[in-house]
Amino acid sequence: MKKILLLTVAAGFVTGCTKDLTSINQDPKTPVSLPSAALFTNAERRLTNTVTSSNVNLNIFRLVAQYWQETTYTDESRYDIVTRQIPDNVWDALNRDVLRNFQEAKNIIVTESTSADAKKNQLAVTDIMMVYTWYYLVTTFGDIPYTESQNIKNTFPKYDNQKTIFSDLLMRLDTSILALNTSAGSFGSADIIYNGDVKLWKKFANSLRLKMAMTIADDDPTKAQSEAVASVTSGVFTSNNDNALFKYVSSPPNTNPVWVDLVQSGRKDFVANSTIVNIMNATSDPRRPYFFTVDNAGNYSGNGPGRSSSYATFSKPAGLIKQFNPGDVTDAGKLTYPDFPGDLLDYAEVEFLLAEAVERGFAVGGTAAGHYNNGVTASILFWGGSQADAAAYLLQPSVAYLTATGTYKQKIGTQKYLALYNRGWDAWIEQRRLDYPVLPKPSNAASDYPVRFSYPVNEQNVNTVNYNAAAAAIGGDDVTTKLFWDKF
Repeated sequence: MKKILLLTVAAGFVTGCTKDLTSINQDPKTPVSLPSAALFTNAERRLTNTVTSSNVNLNIFRLVAQYWQETTYTDESRYDIVTRQIPDNVWDALNRDVLRNFQEAKNIIVTESTSADAKKNQLAVTDIMMVYTWYYLVTTFGDIPYTESQNIKNTFPKYDNQKTIFSDLLMRLDTSILALNTSAGSFGSADIIYNGDVKLWKKFANSLRLKMAMTIADDDPTKAQSEAVASVTSGVFTSNNDNALFKYVSSPPNTNPVWVDLVQSGRKDFVANSTIVNIMNATSDPRRPYFFTVDNAGNYSGNGPGRSSSYATFSKPAGLIKQFNPGDVTDAGKLTYPDFPGDLLDYAEVEFLLAEAVERGFAVGGTAAGHYNNGVTASILFWGGSQADAAAYLLQPSVAYLTATGTYKQKIGTQKYLALYNRGWDAWIEQRRLDYPVLPKPSNAASDYPVRFSYPVNEQNVNTVNYNAAAAAIGGDDVTTKLFWDKF
């Protein structure tokens, strides 16, 4: 009897332990599954942080575009992109942290109990953001892993031809635009950019399609024209109210990364670059107090590209620390507010694209001068200037479209360069495409002007066979190897 009792107790103990162990193995802080909205929000944030950042380990495009100049450690201003392995960091941020999250969001959307129309919109919006992300990868590196890139089981993805990728991205964008139902919802408040407004997402997608169309205008003008006209017909941005702005908040951890890099960190790494300051000083540009502080003499000054300097000597990125209030024109320094929004695409850029399209003979409506004026005005108003400021600025013979110096590429390129301040990545792309303004070579430059990034070291070491094939296909893995759309 005693043996039977002991066996019964033992069996009960084993049964009890099995149940407890199952419970112990479940982490109460880690959800079994994630809602797609959480992944979408995270991807939006990581994408905006990447293209907005001023961290020299990741986003050095304000330096390459000669908006800012480093004070002490001048490597990146001199086009050194390998010491800090910047290509690896860009590659990982966009592939692993952004595209992976968007792809996982898409995978989950199809399993969720959402209305069919909302689900369709969510899938379309997510794919639009993936196209946006791919745009930066392909315009930065050229041939890249694309068709096999999001297959986590394939650790050695092949590289696809950059022009083929670009064509596929345009087709994906067209498909997503057609799929959007403006009468239905999408992600709601989980969408930090447009709060789930599908009408605005449609304008964003068409504006992105216009941007991509003009990117290939020198390589394939026929395709560029058809895509540009289709974009305008479907509806692009028509005011600053349409701007794709990621809304940061005033307290960490969801603050603007420029504030984190320049203000919260207390670092004094950057001053204004003489290239942009000289352009702005020549026309008394009304955006100067919004871009930069004055120097000790009360003027706007910048250090030469690639040169080290004392932080105290020159103008700095404007830096009052207070809450960002759209339309507040009483203070400068909005750029380094903790809640200054991240700008992914804006109305000013769209108007400059339309001005160029008119000059190329594309049937997008309006005149080149009219779109140019709209672009300049939109930029000045966004930064805090007034209509009167914009009108006076545009009256100057060196600014007015009909009398400004140079070809349409020089006129539009110069004003677009100013409007893209704080969007250095886009400024780098547009400067390569339009070739204006002409940027002087930095002191002790590590290379000629980089027209692409070299492939990551990790790809060279791990995905060696596919890397070698890609390097040979593009004409050499060098920063001076032009991409397919960069013709001149």
